Parts: sequence; structure tokens; C-alpha cells
Amino acid sequence: MADLFRRLFSKPRSSAEAAITAPLDEAKKAPPPPPSTGIPQLIAGVGQSVGKQRQHNEDSLLAITTAISGSTGNVPFGLYIIADGMGGHQFGEIASNAAVRIIAGSIFRRFQPYLFGVPSQPIQESVQEALQAAVTEAHRFVQREAPGSGTTVTAALALGEQVTIAHVGDSRAYAVYPDGRVEPITRDHSLVKRLEELGHLSEDEAATFPHRNVLIRAVGQGESIEVDVLTLPFPQPGYLCLCSDGLWGAISDEEIFRAVADAPTLERACQTLVDAANEAGGPDNISVILAQLTG
Repeated sequence: MADLFRRLFSKPRSSAEAAITAPLDEAKKAPPPPPSTGIPQLIAGVGQSVGKQRQHNEDSLLAITTAISGSTGNVPFGLYIIADGMGGHQFGEIASNAAVRIIAGSIFRRFQPYLFGVPSQPIQESVQEALQAAVTEAHRFVQREAPGSGTTVTAALALGEQVTIAHVGDSRAYAVYPDGRVEPITRDHSLVKRLEELGHLSEDEAATFPHRNVLIRAVGQGESIEVDVLTLPFPQPGYLCLCSDGLWGAISDEEIFRAVADAPTLERACQTLVDAANEAGGPDNISVILAQLTG
């Protein structure tokens, strides 16, 4: 098993590029973890809303968690994807839905011999390579079947105690910790973020920039696709949060933490986050996935 994991994660790990928010001043108490089953396992919750100002939903999400345990041990496996179809583009909702389905299908074809084969077969490529290939496959499909459209993609593949993220666009992945830290894992591929990085906009100016939704990278746009792929330890103790800009653009990091810390379950936390974004005006479609590694 150790040799297999070394092969899976053979590429150098990348570090998160975004800044880490400061811990909150007040002491906070995260919800107690579920009772231990004696084996590591993943649990997840999802939430989604069309928002208050959109007529239809261009977001798509997918959350799949598996647990296969026996005499050979238990390796948690989870695949979580959020895609936000590009607003104002034809077939934006088709692009996002196709992206999550194609990426999931590609991953499960590659992992089928390992997860479900008897005897289990080693995977022939690293997790990073598998995710890169899956997003590239989705990119080509969207170009061919829904020309002119596009979508963001933020996909997380959790295997054992590590998670690999593939990211294009401005949906986001966060690590949420019990001490109040809400740590961005991904970097937005947007015009406003690029201008901020170049020093043309301050953080306050970026927050009110009139073209915040303009992307410089998207699945389905351009001849080739550049995907940010990184591997890191699954947040422990803590939570992995994936969300579209309808959530992070409407509520603060502190509100994200409070929703997670105060909720008795991940499902309730996701619904609280969706409700908070709608109470803040619901300017866009809202999607969120929360995942936790227990045991």
C-alpha cells in the first residue's frame, strides 16, 4: 500500500498560493466530530440555490464518497466538483453539467481497477495526471458540443489522507479549521485578480471592481487549457470547502467559518451557507460542498 501511495503522489506537492486569513479574535468551538468508527472515512454535504437575481441555474456540482473496508485496510475515496457556467454565454448550464459528468467519468474509468477490481490493480498514473487529463477531456467536449460557452471547474479528489485539487476559473477551494482560519487553496483566474497581483488594484478596489466576473481562464475557452493542480494533506482537524462565486462573493470568510462551526451536521452547514448568501442578496447561483475526514 505504501508503494502504491508513493506512485500516486509522485509529483512534487504544490502549496496554496492565496493568503491565509488571520485567526478570529473570539474563541470558537467547532462542532464535535461524528463518533469514531475505528476506520478513516469521508463524509460530505452539499447545498445549492439559483439565488435571488438569476432566472436559471448555471452551476453544477457533484459529490461522490466511497468507503471500502476489509482485511486489506480502508482507503477513503471522495470526488467533489463544482462548475459554474459562464454567465451570458450560450449553453453555460450545459457546459457546467457536462464538465462535472465528464470529469467524474474519466476519474472513475481510471480508478475502477484500483477501487473495484478483484484483485485490486495499481493505478498507472499519478492522481495529478488523472485530474489534469479529466479536465482536459471536459475542455475538449465543451469546445466541440457547446461552442461559445465555458465553465469554471474546481475538482477535489481525496484519497487516503491527501487531497488533489484541479482548478480553472474563479470557483474556489478552502480549508476551514476549528481555530477560525479559512485558508484559500485555489487562486482565481480572473481579470480583477490579475490586476490586483500586478499592483494595479488594491484589495479594497478589487472588491468593488465593476468587471469582477471576467475570467482569463475557463474550461471550453481557448485552444488549450491550463489547469492548476496541487496536492496537499486533507485538512485535519478541519473541513474542505468548495464553492462557486455566488457564495464567496456574497459572504465573508468569517461567515463561512461561523456557518460550519455552529452547524450540527455538514448538510445543515451547507444550507446555512446558501441561506446566508441569499440573505446577502443572492446575486448569482450558489453552490457549496463541505467534506470532512473522520476516524
